[in-house]
Amino acid sequence: MDATRHLVVVADDFGIGLQTSRGILDLGARGLVTGTVLLVNSEYAPASVATWRRSGEPLELGWHPNLTLDKPVSAPASVASLVDYDGRFWPLGRFLRRLSRGLIRETDIRTELRAQYLRFIELVGQPPALVNSHQHVALFSPVGSILIELLKETGQTAYVRAVREPWRLLHSVGGARAKRGFLSMVGRRSARRFENAGFGAADWLAGLSNPEHAIRPNYFVRWLTHMPGQAVELMCHPGHLDPTLGGRDGTTPGGSQPWRVEEYRRLTDPHFAEACAHAGFRRVRPSECLARSRRELIHAA
Repeated sequence: MDATRHLVVVADDFGIGLQTSRGILDLGARGLVTGTVLLVNSEYAPASVATWRRSGEPLELGWHPNLTLDKPVSAPASVASLVDYDGRFWPLGRFLRRLSRGLIRETDIRTELRAQYLRFIELVGQPPALVNSHQHVALFSPVGSILIELLKETGQTAYVRAVREPWRLLHSVGGARAKRGFLSMVGRRSARRFENAGFGAADWLAGLSNPEHAIRPNYFVRWLTHMPGQAVELMCHPGHLDPTLGGRDGTTPGGSQPWRVEEYRRLTDPHFAEACAHAGFRRVRPSECLARSRRELIHAA
């Protein structure tokens, strides 16, 4: 590998709302974001994919497996343990509690993930170039194992996010340290399972935090300044002001996720590009990072 470090910048939640998707596409057109992942069960997914096509597909489009937001792709009755009385997914906290108590059926997870994968193919016309789960649910058993089975069954080779950061960054980059430490610990085990199954990823993940921390001035710059490794993924959640998000994704009914607008501003700030250059990063698409990862696996074998 050459001396240039690779930076994969992935915007989560494409398709969650039209203005959020438009903001992500704007960043892709400027080369600031190199990949994004689609919430296929969102009612705004078809229009968002159509806009991606009309925009010239400025960034790679992947799949965001989701079990905690909006309604399932499957008929609610066919995945009854995943949904509430209104046929909507349980929010993250309720989902994890039910999962830990054995109230979520593996067959329901398998049914819904398969339906979402097929929905992605239907909308996009090709397998996903990258995969990462909404709110990191694939880190928890048995979701991750089911996702591995599904991707291997389809013969899919994809860039799959590895949720791990160097322990020393918990000290040098502030914000949500307990959450980051827990997810990185669980994520290391999950990443090994995906890597052993033949899926590649970046060495480290940057940007894991809570919204109130991610909008701080120079937040992304601090990650890039302190992050080691030859291949790094920067996770982000940018977008334009989007009234469709009110009452969804952890917001109050009148909320519209202004922190996504702030993340958009952080990514367009000249200091972000300067920090990339200073740290020796070249922004690449996930497929390029995947090719590098696979070359290393072959070399190690």
